[in-house]
Amino acid sequence: MPSLRDIRKRITSIKSTGKITRAMQMVSAAKLRRAQNNVLMARPYSNSLNSLIMSLSAGVDDKESYPLLSVRPIQRVEVLVLTSDKGLCGAFNTNILKDTQRLLADLKRQGVAVNLTTIGKKAKEFFHRMGVPVRKSVVDFYKTFTYEQVQGIANEIITAYTGGRPEDRPEDKIDESIIVYNEFKSTLVQTVKRMRLLPIEQSPVEQPKKSEAHDHVDIPADQIKFLFEPSELEIINGLLPKYVENRVYLAILESQVSEEAARMVAMENATQNVKEMLEQLTLQYNKARQASITNELLDIVGGASAITSS
Repeated sequence: MPSLRDIRKRITSIKSTGKITRAMQMVSAAKLRRAQNNVLMARPYSNSLNSLIMSLSAGVDDKESYPLLSVRPIQRVEVLVLTSDKGLCGAFNTNILKDTQRLLADLKRQGVAVNLTTIGKKAKEFFHRMGVPVRKSVVDFYKTFTYEQVQGIANEIITAYTGGRPEDRPEDKIDESIIVYNEFKSTLVQTVKRMRLLPIEQSPVEQPKKSEAHDHVDIPADQIKFLFEPSELEIINGLLPKYVENRVYLAILESQVSEEAARMVAMENATQNVKEMLEQLTLQYNKARQASITNELLDIVGGASAITSS
């Protein structure tokens, strides 16, 4: 049985740990609010751009004129993985890395080569330990990243998909790009999501009803057509890279807010565990102290009895 001194030391140590986890929980809560506001502000623009791209590309037949829409046989895939730079965020990184491993295994079984790009120190360290080659690693990115930095990452992927630069090696050219990240649902729920960046998927778009979009003009919805200025080719080819950049930017924001939510919940659980451990140790300390006092009283009584009998 541990001594009273050992129990007191352990209680002091756990109290110090509790102060740290409580402070980290409060810091994560403040960061979560800011990150959540950034996501909420970015989502409407992203959804509108997505709808616009889907509407404009729905009627495109000549895919050769639009490189980012063209689908070709897949021989090499670029996988972009988003993790955190720090730990203490529950299963946030574990879920991402496990799903990425499954994706890499599936691609390997299909005979598809992979170029792996990681954002976040945890992904870099994990794949280094696993012996998986990484084409490019970006660390300490989330602290002060800007949209221009995201553009640089997206443009690298676009360049590799559209044929690469003259100085690029053949293995730098890709036929598909997939991003793996955590999508923020709520403070308690973040789900791993795989999203195909390139080629851009074309989903069928329903024509708006007259009452929704053209209630002031008596024009049947099936007769509505787009007029392009300067030209359809220039406009769509100008918007498609913006679409890819925005998808990468939104995924990074989603990953950032998911990380802070996961860390806040993890630190809240750790703080609760500290309270439970302190209650158990306090009870153990009181029992040990009571036993010690009882033993001392017994010694005194025993000594007094021995003196009296003598």
